[in-house]
Amino acid sequence: MGKFKFIGTKIRDLYIIEPTIFGDNRGYFMETYSKKDFHEAGLTMEFVQDNESKSKKGVLRGMHFQTKHTQGKLVRVTEGEVYDVAVDLRKGSPTFGQWKGVLLTAENKKQFYVPEGFAHGFLVMSDTATFNYKCTDFYAPEYDSGLLWNDEEVGIEWPLEGIEEILLSEKDKVQKKLSELEVPFIYEERK
Repeated sequence: MGKFKFIGTKIRDLYIIEPTIFGDNRGYFMETYSKKDFHEAGLTMEFVQDNESKSKKGVLRGMHFQTKHTQGKLVRVTEGEVYDVAVDLRKGSPTFGQWKGVLLTAENKKQFYVPEGFAHGFLVMSDTATFNYKCTDFYAPEYDSGLLWNDEEVGIEWPLEGIEEILLSEKDKVQKKLSELEVPFIYEERK
């Protein structure tokens, strides 16, 4: 039995990943990443940086991407819960402008792989949440960009019940709409 379940989504290259959890009355153990298992599943990315953030309820971080030194991200939550979203920004993709959201919690231990060519963001649903992610390239602030979190053209359905106020950075309040973006990402057909 493999240590991970790789669940494809309606958007090619975007995966929900469920680790196998080994538990008993003492607690649990799980692998969160295995190069061997990921490569066998066709996910051959190489990670170069790990990040962690902690946020309070209502914080919405996103929708971010880098125009150069693009980052694929393997994301998970180790405390609390977030609604995590990716938007396909690859020109020529049959799912260009479409989004996928998944609830990531410390309890469900799901992970979400968001490859290069996607905008990514999340909304904190619990009182606080600790968010961890592995990146395929280093952070390059000079190439930082983003998509407006509530762009009507994209239509992300954020689960706002119980959220009294959405807390955004100044940067995220003024991101561009999809129709205004000049994205450098190109969708590549597979043979």
